[in-house]
Amino acid sequence: MPSTDPRVDAYIEKSADFAKPILVRVREMVHAACPDVEETIKWSSPFFDYKGQMMCAVAAFKQHCALIFWKAPLIDGIPANGDKSRGSFGRITSLKELPTKKQFDRWIKAAMKLNDAGVTVQRTRTKKPEAKVPKELAAALAKNKKVTAAFASFPPGQRREYCEWISEAKREETKVKRVTQAIEWIAEGKTRNWKY
Repeated sequence: MPSTDPRVDAYIEKSADFAKPILVRVREMVHAACPDVEETIKWSSPFFDYKGQMMCAVAAFKQHCALIFWKAPLIDGIPANGDKSRGSFGRITSLKELPTKKQFDRWIKAAMKLNDAGVTVQRTRTKKPEAKVPKELAAALAKNKKVTAAFASFPPGQRREYCEWISEAKREETKVKRVTQAIEWIAEGKTRNWKY
């Protein structure tokens, strides 16, 4: 008896009618090819792990499903993920668009071997540019070395949150209020979203 996760059952149940047979079929094929698979939910979608590493995932949307092989670049025969957002099979609308059982078995077995060997896929991270400090915030920071030092000690993302919050204000009065609030919070070492 395969080990299933009730959260995956719930995910399938709440999915659109066209998606249910696709999700069930993928689940069946994964379990048939890898009896030791571990089901879980990650990023709000069903994932299938083996030996603590991801093998594949499936997701249902309003009008299509996506099938993602986590280590697709290392497995022969899996279609290229052109736009890097939808997976190797990113627009599945019916069962006939799924890979054959023979193909799927071969890919799952290859993914299992990669997991057995501890192979990981290197993901490239895009580094966001340093935030442009709005002139109003720059002027306020220049008046207080302690606040400037606290702001400089924040990670780039936290500095960016303050800069964007101030920059997106439309009215001058709103900018002034936000700068005043930002200086107060920064002096206390608080990040922009410290309340959360």
